[in-house]
Amino acid sequence: MATYAIWNNKGGVGKSYLTFQLACEYARVHPTARVLVIDLCPQANSSGMLLGGMNAGETALDELSGYTPPKTISGYMEDRITSPYVNPNTGSQYLTSVRSRNGHVPGNIRLVTGDEQLEIQASRVLAATNPGPSDAWRLVHTWISDLIGDIRHAWGPSMTVFIDCNPSFGIYTELALSAADRLIIPFSADGSSRRAVRAVLALIYGVARRPGSGQSAFFINSQAFRMRVPRIYRYVGNRLTQYIKSAKAFRAVVQEIGNEIWEVWESDPNLFQVHPSGTPAPSRRRAFEMMFQAEIPDANTASVVSTSLGIPIGALTAGLVSVMDKQAMVNQGQLDRQQPAMTALAESIE
Repeated sequence: MATYAIWNNKGGVGKSYLTFQLACEYARVHPTARVLVIDLCPQANSSGMLLGGMNAGETALDELSGYTPPKTISGYMEDRITSPYVNPNTGSQYLTSVRSRNGHVPGNIRLVTGDEQLEIQASRVLAATNPGPSDAWRLVHTWISDLIGDIRHAWGPSMTVFIDCNPSFGIYTELALSAADRLIIPFSADGSSRRAVRAVLALIYGVARRPGSGQSAFFINSQAFRMRVPRIYRYVGNRLTQYIKSAKAFRAVVQEIGNEIWEVWESDPNLFQVHPSGTPAPSRRRAFEMMFQAEIPDANTASVVSTSLGIPIGALTAGLVSVMDKQAMVNQGQLDRQQPAMTALAESIE
């Protein structure tokens, strides 16, 4: 089973929202699968949603981070800072059963929660890449792969992994990308998302945005150490109608982002993961879009209720609900816009 990194070099595109919804819907559609979520974002938003939403999730995060060592990704990072070049095999100690905290989510999900302490640890993680042994950069960039390996050993080898990445292209994003087989790129329908997608293509794959532009250290070192980088699996317009006023403007932005990614496909299709397994590579633009592009419409109030209460959109029903002592109406029309799209995206995950 594969490991998916969910990343875009831009905040506000709904990475954490997509991680939460996609992991839960995938787990619901595949009830016998083992689903692991690793939250590598210091804001820990996807962890909060999974653990119960605005109130219950925050309470759970405070409790888990208060253990000694913290039962969070920060606890694992501290183990690795102490032993940067030899795997201490402690990863499974930092697993949390999500269902034990939030009865709305499927029972086959486990979580390594995010932690704001990642920000404080970042300089020490980065320092471990140099100086050190000649392959220190490579060894540090296997930390999350080691974490996943530890959990597979303890929980079972057949496991689908979703990693919620930090938006900035910092050390934690690099570690996530080095561990991932496949990349899901969420975007919003605005001009800055187009620039961000260009940055993703440049930073990971060395696709130059302008002649003579430099390459990222991540791309250079991944090439030098012959380390894998994730293949592009889907680019996902996420909660799109939130950002636009006209369908025409929406289509124009999606088309421009699609053009950027299509050009990369034409120049190097090996950067993409053709799916489902056994399917021939697309030869025409329309077939390419059907394979790699996805769109998740915004569910407006339903989306807010879902994240605030930690109820996956697939489990949410229409009606009046209480959120922070206020009443909110979830309309069936809102659910009808997003639920089928999220199910289709989950069913496309291998």
